[in-house]
Amino acid sequence: MAWIKAIIRTTLLCSLLFTMVSCTVSGFGLAPISSIDYTRVKTIQIDDFANHAEYVYGPLASTFNDKLKDLFIQQTRLQLVNTGGDLVIDGEITGYNQYNEAIDASGYSSKVKLTLTISVNYQNTTNEEENFTNRTFTAFQTYDSSRLLTDVQDELITILVKDIAEQIYNSTVANW
Repeated sequence: MAWIKAIIRTTLLCSLLFTMVSCTVSGFGLAPISSIDYTRVKTIQIDDFANHAEYVYGPLASTFNDKLKDLFIQQTRLQLVNTGGDLVIDGEITGYNQYNEAIDASGYSSKVKLTLTISVNYQNTTNEEENFTNRTFTAFQTYDSSRLLTDVQDELITILVKDIAEQIYNSTVANW
């Protein structure tokens, strides 16, 4: 009788596990939803974002510019052009700062918050109602204050840049 209960439990556990794995869609690489009318919009112009933040980290601007362009190229059928795009995105990096976020029992900082802020202008030449100017996008990550910024900076920049590029994508062609 005990072996029957063990078989039933094992079968139920396997069924539950199979159902959970079957319902996972994030691994299938579904493209984000976009509202692009490809009959009217064929090209996109993404100008390089200059780094005008008080604290300048050299690779930040090129990392952001590459990630933003790659996202639009990979997730849309738009052709990237240098001038005269149907969609035009430009802006600047306005903030790259770190702040003490949490204090431990000794009164010293235990967590540091790294924040990236980018100002974006968007022009849709086929639908002027979607245009916006100086919209601010921000992302942040925290890290343990026992680590130096130079030790975690590249890893955190990758996360921050990806987050803001997706925010820009969603606010422009996905219209979220």
